[in-house]
Amino acid sequence: MLKGNQAVALLRMQVDTARQWLEGTMQGVTPEQAHWAPPGTALPIGATYAHVVTGQDGMVNGMLRGKPPRFAVSHAGKTGLSELPPGPDPARPGFPDWTEWSRRVRVDLPLLLAYGEAVFEDTDAWLATLSDADLERPVDLSAVGMGTVPLAFVVNNAVLGNAIAHCGEIACLKGVQGGRGYAL
Repeated sequence: MLKGNQAVALLRMQVDTARQWLEGTMQGVTPEQAHWAPPGTALPIGATYAHVVTGQDGMVNGMLRGKPPRFAVSHAGKTGLSELPPGPDPARPGFPDWTEWSRRVRVDLPLLLAYGEAVFEDTDAWLATLSDADLERPVDLSAVGMGTVPLAFVVNNAVLGNAIAHCGEIACLKGVQGGRGYAL
């Protein structure tokens, strides 16, 4: 069993490692690779990375810290996205379908990566303020059909798990386009 704030320290380390993998995997992505629409309903690389970053910004800065997300203030118009992804629909709990958005959004990779770096810094700074006891705090995720869950679940799944899962998708999408997937 972890003691003190070791659970938070472990989460910080894991979230930072996920960030490193994600940023490393994004290295060398060209605009053509970022916008290539794979067959089926998979999102292009640029839209997938945008999902991770805007989702983390909205979740950490907006919902958990109670501050406006960067995409609405300091990075409004500077996210590198021609349009923000659709958010949850209160009338329809669950995750929005981003397929149509992902095919029309235009991504400026240097701006999007800079925005992502700022969001990741916010996440780490916020995690550094938590105690292990904070990880038990309830968080209402009814808007996405998950009800109330502990903060640890949110960090583990919506921040850490989301980054890792989509990093794998990005690596695959680079690979099928002839690029190198994981950089680490």
